[in-house]
Amino acid sequence: MDIGRKIKKQKQPKQFTAKMQAKLLLVFCVVLACIAFLAIRLVYINKADGEAYKKRVLEQQSYVSSTIPYQRGTIYDSNGLVLAKSEKVFNIILDCKVFLTSEYYYKPSMDALCSVFGFTEDEIKAILEDKPDSQYYILKKGETVTNVLAYEELASKNKYIKGVWFEEEYVRTYPYDSLASRIIGFTNSGNVGTWGVEEYYNDILNGTNGRSYGYYDSELNLQKVTKDAQDGSSLVLTIDATIQALVEKHVSNFLQNTECNNIGVLVMNPNNGEIVAMTSNQEYNLNDPRNLSAWFTEEELAVMTDEEKYNKLNAIWRNFCISDTYEPGSTFKPYTIAAALEENLIEPDQDFYCQGYEIKGGWTIYCNNKSGHGWLTLTEALMKSCNCALMAIADLEGRDLFKVYQESFGFGAKTGIDLPGESSGILMSLDALNETELATSSFGQSFNVSMIQMASAFSSLVNGGYYYQPHVVKEIQSDDGAIVTIVDPILVRETVTKETSDFLLDAFYQTVEAGTAVHAQVEGYLIGGKTGTAQKLPRADKKYVVSFIGVVPVDDPQYIIYTVIDAPEDETYFGSSYFATTLTSEILEDILPHLGIYPEGEINYHVDYPQDETTTETDELNNDAVPETTTGV
Repeated sequence: MDIGRKIKKQKQPKQFTAKMQAKLLLVFCVVLACIAFLAIRLVYINKADGEAYKKRVLEQQSYVSSTIPYQRGTIYDSNGLVLAKSEKVFNIILDCKVFLTSEYYYKPSMDALCSVFGFTEDEIKAILEDKPDSQYYILKKGETVTNVLAYEELASKNKYIKGVWFEEEYVRTYPYDSLASRIIGFTNSGNVGTWGVEEYYNDILNGTNGRSYGYYDSELNLQKVTKDAQDGSSLVLTIDATIQALVEKHVSNFLQNTECNNIGVLVMNPNNGEIVAMTSNQEYNLNDPRNLSAWFTEEELAVMTDEEKYNKLNAIWRNFCISDTYEPGSTFKPYTIAAALEENLIEPDQDFYCQGYEIKGGWTIYCNNKSGHGWLTLTEALMKSCNCALMAIADLEGRDLFKVYQESFGFGAKTGIDLPGESSGILMSLDALNETELATSSFGQSFNVSMIQMASAFSSLVNGGYYYQPHVVKEIQSDDGAIVTIVDPILVRETVTKETSDFLLDAFYQTVEAGTAVHAQVEGYLIGGKTGTAQKLPRADKKYVVSFIGVVPVDDPQYIIYTVIDAPEDETYFGSSYFATTLTSEILEDILPHLGIYPEGEINYHVDYPQDETTTETDELNNDAVPETTTGV
């Protein structure tokens, strides 16, 4: 009974009535109509604006990547003056696809490009027509930051200026053009240093490139993610730009008045190996290093082959002070004397007899005074540059000891200066150093040296016997100016004792005061030094390398100066030491006050020593020249 009653109370399922069917049909028709409308609308849009929307989609999918260049390190002189720097410039990049995306972009973008950067509309149109799909076309390189900022200001005021962006780049510039050109060097494309410290310290000056990754958003603005570049380190040189400029001025004046094959002047601190100034021949323009017009006429350049031009350029870029070698002549005599003093083979007060010639190995080798100097003290032998006295000293040393001291003073080997292209020089082998060769070697013939070798060795003679490695960089700084490395003086070896050094300093002073180097005097200063004249091969041509190496002040050596002139014209008229000593005197007079060394009041330090009647200014050439030789019995 209860069960039946419950069954009766259960609801019966509803029927799908005609009314419900009508409502469902209505909904279906509405949906179908909407779909049809959308389909028709899409067909219409695709036909009318399909290309524009296609470009918009493609632009939103585009992805760009570019290199962020590092800034090559700056090069400073010892006082912080900028000698070489990298200036930021910009490459103008045209994105043709974005430029042509919409007609709204075309005119304002075109107007901005032409008004700011000076392009013509025809130039831009030609590029757009030729490369419509390009997203990276370099319109111009090396644009200034001023124009770039002007363009970006326009773009910030007009959202329809599109399709142009800027790529950073650095250009190496040298504010003083040719100053210290052979010390600094220059760079080729890709920040590759060539010659000078630009080459030697290339890896330190260079940094690491960064990277920029980006895409265009819906408004065609470039969104970037960047990895910053690591800039290169900077160099602080030992070179004093003021001293360098003064030395270059004097060398330039000399070259205008006197012809010669080569000339070099080097100023150095003997107490730490720092090069203060170094110049050779006419300096070249670092901002235009391949321009030969300063050396050759248009007619001469027109007939030169590319190989000939390349060889000429290498000759111009070459640093005579470290790359070329020559026979030193009598500037080598102090080293022969120093070796004998160190080995107690001679005494400072010892006398030597000069008869005007010596017969060595069957050859008659003359002194500069063929009549003979007679009896000379050791100091006078240096003052008068007596070849006979030096040959006698070399006999006492013998070839083995002579060779040992040549090498101890650094001859025949590179000094290790931080510049590319250094020469080792040429020494005679021990087996070839026979009686005649030993005799001529004693006064600086029969072997070759470089200027930097002579200057470094001479520094050890005047500073108490300490041979320091020469260098032109004193400090390395990080890109934010912090000191990374201080280049401390490198003591390579001890060459002589202080006693030998003191004797030579006095002899150098006497040589300038009353010997062959009188023209090196500077009023009010204690100058010491030694002249040299080496007869070039072939000897019959009577061409000479004349030189002077000096120290100032003698009582407290602070700087040395070395002047070498290869085959000056009319040296036989003026005398061997005239050119080198006179030029040195003029340079010292100019630079010493800038180096903080001042004359003491009106004192004239010149001392009138009695001169040998056979030694005159006109025969100074013979004082240092290789002697004539004749076959002996």
